[in-house]
Amino acid sequence: MRLPPGPGPGPAPSSFWDPDPSLPIRPPVTDAAVREAERVLGVTLPEALLELLRVRDGGVVSARHNAFPTSAPTSWSADHVPLDHLMGAGPDPDRTTLLDTPYLVEEWGLPSPVVLLDGDGHCWIALDHRLCGPHGEPSVTWLDAELGTELPLAPDFRTFLHGLLPENAFPDES
Repeated sequence: MRLPPGPGPGPAPSSFWDPDPSLPIRPPVTDAAVREAERVLGVTLPEALLELLRVRDGGVVSARHNAFPTSAPTSWSADHVPLDHLMGAGPDPDRTTLLDTPYLVEEWGLPSPVVLLDGDGHCWIALDHRLCGPHGEPSVTWLDAELGTELPLAPDFRTFLHGLLPENAFPDES
């Protein structure tokens, strides 16, 4: 199987989000919400993530940046993982946010400390603080709760962003 071309230039914070005006648009995250999220999570969030959340505090990712190539097959696909939605850092009673990470980690038996960015319960994309500590630059990891497997994706969030591609860049697996 042939993987798509290498990492792209990385999305600008304003072009990372889906531009569809019919989708709910969250306001930018506030400094107070970031401080509270970091307190609740017990970690420092990466600046590259905060740059995105300062444009929109979570939401649907643009189709130009909604998949990340993998070095090995996962339960999702032979060659990539999806990034459909990026959780915000501020509180939101209507959707899952980074603040839900402690509950979700316990509920799904995930390793800790991680910060969940996107997922459906069975599989997650997460910031992984296990090696760097709570205030270091976390790597990005794919976690499969059902299979109990992990797959490192990128050494840091900025590298992860630069590796995002459109899902339609991957061969059809049907």
